[in-house]
Amino acid sequence: MQYQSFLIKYAEIGTKGKNRYIFEDALMHQIREHLKKVEGEFAVQKEQGRIYVNAKTDYDYDEVVDALCHVFGVTAVCPMMQIEKCGYEELREKVLEFVKSEHPEEEFTFKAKARRADKHYPVTSDTINEDVGYDVLTAYPKAKVDVHDPDFIIYIEIRQKINVFTRVIPGAGGMPIGTNGKAMLLLSGGIDSPVAGYMIGKRGVRIEAVYFHAPPYTSERAKQKVVDLAKQVASYTGAIKLHVINFTDIQLYIYEQCPHDELTIIMRRYMMRIAERLANDNDCIGLITGESIGQVASQTMFSLRTTDEVCELPVYRPVIGFDKQEIVDLAEKIGTFETSILPYEDCCTIFVAKHPVTKPNVNVIRKSERRLAEKIDEMVEKAIAEDEIVWCS
Repeated sequence: MQYQSFLIKYAEIGTKGKNRYIFEDALMHQIREHLKKVEGEFAVQKEQGRIYVNAKTDYDYDEVVDALCHVFGVTAVCPMMQIEKCGYEELREKVLEFVKSEHPEEEFTFKAKARRADKHYPVTSDTINEDVGYDVLTAYPKAKVDVHDPDFIIYIEIRQKINVFTRVIPGAGGMPIGTNGKAMLLLSGGIDSPVAGYMIGKRGVRIEAVYFHAPPYTSERAKQKVVDLAKQVASYTGAIKLHVINFTDIQLYIYEQCPHDELTIIMRRYMMRIAERLANDNDCIGLITGESIGQVASQTMFSLRTTDEVCELPVYRPVIGFDKQEIVDLAEKIGTFETSILPYEDCCTIFVAKHPVTKPNVNVIRKSERRLAEKIDEMVEKAIAEDEIVWCS
């Protein structure tokens, strides 16, 4: 069946009171942006408490549903029949016709759930439920009513028009992108950071990202892997501006001048410094990382405190309390896992000490960083000046 209309459901937006229209408009904008990626023309409209997508041309059903389910703020997509107000007997006929097209199988359980938002319609919701139930049972002798756990529900909404649907496809949830500012994601080729970007994006935050590249120690394939991860996250968040920073000279200088057990922490501190500079230059109001407490030496509570010490912007770590399997499960859900496990290492895994410090002392780390004073500022400025921009969408 080629549906002409989709009902878009949202949740949190409905609690925004007098500001709700701002979030609804942002959600409609994101829906339009995502639909640009599929063939066909669509009209996105809103009615009180409802957003509709109406197809104006032929389209690919799976592509459209997939696009809509990637929009943050959408909790469900309901392919539906939308009809003009009509007489009650005609409505019953159309509902039964719709059910037959949706569920040609002979045996199923169901219930009818009518909602009469337009109280001027002359038939009550209870009566509609009873009559529709009777019609379906008459047409399908093997069907049964189950009000607790049916195979499907026949939804009938009587509003300005009448909406009828039986499919409720879960969406991404969250808040529309752009309603909560912008943040800079430190994106590596691992499993955790793409998940972190997805989770913060789900709260309505627009994402930019920075990747620290270390040629020739990391290959172009490693860089392409990160670009691919950014594109996968962008399928939810919208286009991501990816900053590629050449970090080789800085890493080698730290490697030459600083104790090797402190290498990871000091490199991480300089990554955070550079990320914060880029964030400030690009109107980002926070940093995002994929760190989880205790996962590796640089992610102990002591290490995270030492890393944060160089930042003024807030650092958001949405997977901080997750164990690895929970992160993997979410990576599989959003489609980044298979890319993340490709065997192309990033700069964080190349320059790792055999026995990294797990309880770094901030004062000791500062003292070690003084050994870098001669060249490090110039190197940082050069790395930022040579920032390569890759747009990922």
